[in-house]
Amino acid sequence: MKAMILAAGRGERMRPLTDICPKPLLKVAGIPLIEHHIRKLASAGITDIVINHAWLGEQIEQYLGDGSQWQVNIVYSPEPGGALETAGGIINALPLLAGRDGGKGTFVVVNADIYTGFDFTDLPILSEDCLAHLWLVENPQHNSNGDFSLIDRGNLPSLLSNLITGNNNQKNYTFSGIGLYRYSFFYQQLSDNDILPLAPLLKQAADQGKITASVLSSQWTDVGTPDRLEQLNSCL
Repeated sequence: MKAMILAAGRGERMRPLTDICPKPLLKVAGIPLIEHHIRKLASAGITDIVINHAWLGEQIEQYLGDGSQWQVNIVYSPEPGGALETAGGIINALPLLAGRDGGKGTFVVVNADIYTGFDFTDLPILSEDCLAHLWLVENPQHNSNGDFSLIDRGNLPSLLSNLITGNNNQKNYTFSGIGLYRYSFFYQQLSDNDILPLAPLLKQAADQGKITASVLSSQWTDVGTPDRLEQLNSCL
């Protein structure tokens, strides 16, 4: 299995720190955020990693190199014209992500700007009609309304779907930024528009019953602002 780490964001809310340093290289417990993910992926036996980048991406390549320091193989998917949004970045990297099976299986994706204790060995096998499995977290203060409602058997309707159907009794959760995807989910999104956000695609597939989810039990922080970064470091 291959993994992709999403590292192309500008990190506007993290300025001025990100004016001279790409967000994935900001340090938590003395180690860049992205390196924490690489170490965890390596320990889970996931050694083929694709990393996209845009803003100050050359610094990411200079720091990580080919990944041999962590016994992994890293290849890069640059976005020189600017970040392509999440889905656009993944679609742009599909030729690098597809394995010997031509992209018939699954791959894992993680946002570079989160900090988590997630164990990447704990990955489910997707059923034939399932396009993705997402990990959710309790709603943080900065996203108090959540993104999805988790119902029986891990099915995942979007909040909008529940609002339309009047099903308001389900608990809402926030997407953690960690997901397991079928290649086919992104192949079917190919279009002339390179810039493509992921959230609307996930919510559409969720409403079609093609996505499952589970709640993350390990530590998780969206390191989105200098205050959150400082608070996280003070706790470690």
